[in-house]
Amino acid sequence: MIAQIKKEKQGYTAHFERHLQHSVEEVWSWLTENEKLSQWFKELRAGALQEGGYMTFNMQNGTLEELPIYEFKMYSVLEFSWWADTVRFELSPETDGCKLTMIEKLVEITDHTPKDVAGWHVCLDVIEALMDGRTIERMEEWKKWYEKYQEAIGAVTQN
Repeated sequence: MIAQIKKEKQGYTAHFERHLQHSVEEVWSWLTENEKLSQWFKELRAGALQEGGYMTFNMQNGTLEELPIYEFKMYSVLEFSWWADTVRFELSPETDGCKLTMIEKLVEITDHTPKDVAGWHVCLDVIEALMDGRTIERMEEWKKWYEKYQEAIGAVTQN
């Protein structure tokens, strides 16, 4: 399901929602344990997992960027800087698993935004597939979603 892209008072949001047939604890481990993180986002790592702590991003040029964690509630909320933007993961239990919500708060829409949002979409699909024991052809999926997000973001910015 495509993310809901909305114009806010300041900037925009991309709101993703997934209903997963896995426990909050299992999904949380995919967001916070480096061994699992590396399977769905090879550049991203957990640093100091606490409010005021940080995530790290390998720039693949020999440098690591620290991305400050703004909110951290074990098994519930992980919100961190995504440079000018913010990424927030929320987990809540459901009868047959949990709901994973991801919100990217975007300061502005750029030419790169549809690529970034499509990338997050595929990341969430990959997390689910990995937990289910499946694989996804990431580039094929990304190309499909990139086109859809170009349209969705274009529609929001034209209003």
